[in-house]
Amino acid sequence: MVLTRMPSRRTAIIAAVLLVVVGVPVLTALLGGFSRTGGGEVAVVRNGGFFDNNKIRQLIDPGSGRTWVGLYSTVHKYPAQQRFYTITSDAKKGERTGVDVVTVPSSDGVSMGIEGTLYFTLNLDHQALRAFDDKYGTRKFRGGDGETRYAWEGDEGWSGFLDQIVRPVIDNDLRGQINSFRCAELVSSCALVQNTAQQRPAKGPQNNQPQSNNGNIAKVQDAINTSLAADLETTLGGKFLTNLHFNLVRVTLPDKVQDAVDRAQAAFAQVSEAQAKVASAKAEAAANKARQDGYNKCPTCARIEELKALPQGITVYAPGNPNGALLPKN
Repeated sequence: MVLTRMPSRRTAIIAAVLLVVVGVPVLTALLGGFSRTGGGEVAVVRNGGFFDNNKIRQLIDPGSGRTWVGLYSTVHKYPAQQRFYTITSDAKKGERTGVDVVTVPSSDGVSMGIEGTLYFTLNLDHQALRAFDDKYGTRKFRGGDGETRYAWEGDEGWSGFLDQIVRPVIDNDLRGQINSFRCAELVSSCALVQNTAQQRPAKGPQNNQPQSNNGNIAKVQDAINTSLAADLETTLGGKFLTNLHFNLVRVTLPDKVQDAVDRAQAAFAQVSEAQAKVASAKAEAAANKARQDGYNKCPTCARIEELKALPQGITVYAPGNPNGALLPKN
């Protein structure tokens, strides 16, 4: 009869510890060696691990299935759909917290607030994505909350990248374009509070009439769309953002200037009202004079008009007598 010796308690404990120390990390690494992307994201995979380098291993296109990316690799996921960057005075809609307006001077020195939205798409070309991740996926950007994140760390990280890298280019382009127009050429009411000596008549395409504000704003928008793509490519060091389109939503005046405009408009309204009253009085006086001239030429006509003006029901009428008009008794 052969007796089998049961493993000691100490041996069982050691085996359990080895399973936890070795088995769990290995199992975790195996399970973490797979990744996939949703329909609106693209992934850049970098090598990792104890004995591996950190170079780009592969790219995963949008909407992929589960893909093997290797043990301990890092996956940088970026937005693959159209994105936008909004500059607005509405604290709830802008990319930055609070009121966010680009303030730039016009050619005649008036600070103007610019609101708009930049629409764009990340270049999904594999070579462009590799270069983009090398340049901007390996450094952190400070967000509006003061925290630093990588551009691929969710919406906060992506917004931090846009704020620090893309936003200065937008501001610079807006400054260059707005500075080529006078305030009144973009906001017509600005002419109400500017010195007359500073104003120069703007010539339009026909009849020497000033172009409309909307036309000038469209010119600014078109110029920005032309220059922004080249400026971003130069600044970023590659054509990383495509399908760029800037929509200029609104041009506003500083609070003090706008208050002055409001007061001027109220004053012009009062002047217009007074002029209307004067015109009405002149018209009434002219009508009375013409009427009197007619009566002078035709006394009978005047008497007829006088009779027509009498109240209904008169029984006796004696001109020249203060009691000449008698009404019938009830």
